Amino acid sequence: MPAAPTGRTDEKGAGVERTVWKVGELARQTGLTVRTLHHWEERGLIVPSRRTAAGHRLYDDRDVRRVYEVVALRELGLSLEAIAEVLAPGRDHLEGILSAHLAQVEARLSALRDLRSTLSALVAALRGSTTPGSSDLMGLIDEVSKMTETFNNYFTDEQLAALEERRQDLGEDTIRAAEREWPELIAAVQAEMDAGTDPASPRARALAARWAELLESFHGGDPGLRAGLYRMREENADEVLSRGGPTDEQIDYIRRSGDAGA
Repeated sequence: MPAAPTGRTDEKGAGVERTVWKVGELARQTGLTVRTLHHWEERGLIVPSRRTAAGHRLYDDRDVRRVYEVVALRELGLSLEAIAEVLAPGRDHLEGILSAHLAQVEARLSALRDLRSTLSALVAALRGSTTPGSSDLMGLIDEVSKMTETFNNYFTDEQLAALEERRQDLGEDTIRAAEREWPELIAAVQAEMDAGTDPASPRARALAARWAELLESFHGGDPGLRAGLYRMREENADEVLSRGGPTDEQIDYIRRSGDAGA
């Protein structure tokens, strides 16, 4: 938001001093450009109240307030057309226009979350591997996009927003460490199963506790997120398994171990 103009008093009318600004003065004081003010005038948004005998624009306090109204609405992301509707005399479309704009912003945020998830998955898939050819990369992008679409089918927009916020709070380093730990943890569980280790043993219970901690780093204890995660795994078991996820037997082993430690 530009700073309030200091203005200058250079006119008198009916014995009352009035503060007015020429277009260059107003532009300098508000941080806008003369071209912007002219453009807004062409759109009917900021029309100077007066002109000098030589035709120079003069803006008074009311015009300046109007400038700030336009700037504030622009900072909300509204188009000039929408701003004209909001500020039109006798029109009270503010709630409807802002509600429509909010819906657009939420749609863009949802699209950005999808894009971010896709890019994050691509970076994770490419990290540590050789540089793929263009055809390999296109196949990887298609695979990740399908995975992202599947993921989004199990969570609401609000839950996806909560997951994104949680991701920001945890930080990329923590997330990457958890992603690297999952294969190691699954392998450790399988090793105990192959060795015939009792699920109630201290080693198995320790693995179950870490398993629960990693899951909670995702859902944060939210029952809705936890239910969506479990449902996604159950309904896409083959795909999850193909990506290195746990088998039904491993999950059952961890569940029994967790119950033994409860």
